[in-house]
Amino acid sequence: MAGVTDRPFRELCLRYGAGMAVSEMMSSNPALWKTSKSRQRMVHEGESGIRSVQIAGSDPQLMAEAAQFSVENGAQIIDINMGCPAKKVNKKLAGSALLRYPDLIEDILTTVVQAVRVPVTLKTRTGWDTAHKNCVHIAKLAEDCGIQALALHGRTRACLYRGMAEYDSIRAVKQAISIPVIANGDIDSPEKAKYVLEYTGADALMIGRPAQGRPWIFQEIQHFLETGTTMPALPVQEVKSILLDHVQALHQFYGAYLGPRIARKHVGWYLKEHEQANGFRRTFNAIEAAPLQLEALEGYFDNVAS
Repeated sequence: MAGVTDRPFRELCLRYGAGMAVSEMMSSNPALWKTSKSRQRMVHEGESGIRSVQIAGSDPQLMAEAAQFSVENGAQIIDINMGCPAKKVNKKLAGSALLRYPDLIEDILTTVVQAVRVPVTLKTRTGWDTAHKNCVHIAKLAEDCGIQALALHGRTRACLYRGMAEYDSIRAVKQAISIPVIANGDIDSPEKAKYVLEYTGADALMIGRPAQGRPWIFQEIQHFLETGTTMPALPVQEVKSILLDHVQALHQFYGAYLGPRIARKHVGWYLKEHEQANGFRRTFNAIEAAPLQLEALEGYFDNVAS
């Protein structure tokens, strides 16, 4: 979710019912910390809710230093990423590439846990590929190292995001360890959320891609779990208000040049199920000025979506 779960998006998800919003993944390589992109990801003081900051890397000492740096900048939880399947991350032996090296995982987890006084959590996958699913072993190792909670995506690294997530592995991990287990993968509806919780016995759910363009999915799930009924669809005017506020926040956070460019993908996600929006999205993606983006969105919702 790097490039997606920035501060404006996290704040929006929290507003619509997310219990916690984890930051974008930050490299443990200090040489990259001085870039403008990294600086925007690093400051967490003043954010709403519990501030969980995700770090990635393969050098135990650098990971520990990244954790300490993040705590100094407002992190209340350190989350270690060993689940990202992206090639540019894996070729540096970070993310899910580490699943092939349990000894190195143990070294990283132990070093980071000992380096900070805040809880350390782990996000991972079921294994490197379907022939080498080692999530139960990794989960037990993580618990022994002092990890406080484990989020598990129901795919291997080789699966990337293809096919469907499986939940048998998450269920097995939940039965094998005593720390909280957070189920992740293809939880895209309130009904699916209830099923995954009941089937796996997980303590919580983690939602990534299904929240893109639908940050109110957390509210929908909470409503369904509490009442057993489906929350009415949001009125078009409320969706309009959410989207306009989100785009304005992106403009303010990233500035006049980057803000409109980053807003394009978010607008695409919000409108992906609007059949009448195909032509509008092409027009919108050509707009470079922030005020004109807002004006175009106003026009779309008032004249097309309604």
